[in-house]
Amino acid sequence: MEQHNLTPSPQCKNIVIVGGGTAGWMSAALLAKKLNGKYSITLVESDQISTIGVGEATIPMIRQFNLMLGLNEAEFMRATQGTFKLGIEFVNWGQIGDRYIHGFGVIGQETYTVDFYQYWLKQYLAGKASELDHYSINTAACLQNKFINAQTDMPNSPFGQIAHAYHFDAGLYAKFLRHYCEALGVVRTEGKIEQVDVRPEDGHIAAVVLQSGQKIAGDLFIDCSGFRALLIEETLKTGYEDWSHWLPCDTAIAVPCVSAPELTPYTRSTAHTAGWQWRIPLQHRIGNGHVFSSQFMSEDEATAILMSNLDGDALAEPRTVRFKTGKRSKAWNKNCVSIGLSGGFIEPLESTSIHLIQQGIVHLLSHFPSAGFDLADIEHYNEVMKDEYEWARDFVILHYKATERSDTPFWTYCRDMGVPDSLQRKMDLFRSNGRIFREGNELFAKPSWLQVMHGQRLRPQSYNPLVDLISEPEIQVYLDDVEGLISKCVGAMQTHSDFIAAYCAAGTQK
Repeated sequence: MEQHNLTPSPQCKNIVIVGGGTAGWMSAALLAKKLNGKYSITLVESDQISTIGVGEATIPMIRQFNLMLGLNEAEFMRATQGTFKLGIEFVNWGQIGDRYIHGFGVIGQETYTVDFYQYWLKQYLAGKASELDHYSINTAACLQNKFINAQTDMPNSPFGQIAHAYHFDAGLYAKFLRHYCEALGVVRTEGKIEQVDVRPEDGHIAAVVLQSGQKIAGDLFIDCSGFRALLIEETLKTGYEDWSHWLPCDTAIAVPCVSAPELTPYTRSTAHTAGWQWRIPLQHRIGNGHVFSSQFMSEDEATAILMSNLDGDALAEPRTVRFKTGKRSKAWNKNCVSIGLSGGFIEPLESTSIHLIQQGIVHLLSHFPSAGFDLADIEHYNEVMKDEYEWARDFVILHYKATERSDTPFWTYCRDMGVPDSLQRKMDLFRSNGRIFREGNELFAKPSWLQVMHGQRLRPQSYNPLVDLISEPEIQVYLDDVEGLISKCVGAMQTHSDFIAAYCAAGTQK
């Protein structure tokens, strides 16, 4: 047997995270948990620098992140004023007056040769089936403001198919994770970075120097400095890939308002004349924001639209955030990995921001470097993160492209613009015979693409011909059974507000 004497690689023992907020503390938390105290982790943040975080909405993968940390769901939600999220309601996107829900989880029940939605599609195109949201427990529950956790002991019931995410206060989430991290030995250093020292021999970052004069050296640096991208861009000049020709919105105005009496278990996205408005219900307030294109609308006009469409009194002055949609040319450059806004930005239309933070950290762990920083690892990480960003990008572009609106120059531009080839292929396949294919580990699965394409009036010419292996009466019974069972299950669920009051109301202890 051939034997090799492997020489252990020198380790990256000192990890420095620059910036706090959601990205910084999520990075610190997962690294501290998985590295089990064997590495030194220092997080540098300044109280003088505010983070972007407002009310945040997430997608179900955040539950996996919290499970990896071993967090108790009810405790986490009480600490963050959290509510549950079953999906997103889209208003005025296909045409003014349209409404549809992009719900998480499955649609229908798979028992035959082709996807459930193909049977539904045949009947729907013939005018014999209900709207799509009647065939998913997530979307049916949204319509009635109902919620319950998935019943894991009922895998063959709609109760076992519920998929949820969260709405929470991002500032409170960062604070919650900070306590978690410090208990695991993460050192938080307060201070503003004055300069970044670079090693002359290879261009790697050697240390960051604070205004106080304190120097913090490291082997691996994680840039969570937000749009400033202090390390990855200001220092390493990595470059940025601009996607604003596909996603022309470049400004957001955010403001919280008083909470509504009924807590909806979904985010709402309402399209306006040059962008859209988010509504994120938390226990103590509602997070609101207007994302718009400054090419097509002034900031004053955008602010007026936002302030006139709140549920109640504003709780603060509106705050403006400007951005350029796109991603860093390389998420990992030399000994620096960009996580969060420093690595790229896709507007929060489908709540992908925190997911991209999560994936950045998870993929870093699977590519975790030695002090030698092998180029093969770095290049593969960059390919993987490129896929993550492009999958999210294409899905968000779909919302703008698949519209029949032509009432404003903004919507005419979006409807007529060219899109990435990867997205065009998906739209063409759906237009022909309603076919949807998931590429590799693509973030959004078939039900998500179906709900948005159908919800925005993209209609197939036909359906998969294998549907006709089943007689029409059998298909109708199949659809009616699924719809009836889901309706019965939703009828037995608690309201979202009642569930939160019993399970995770802020200010209570269980």
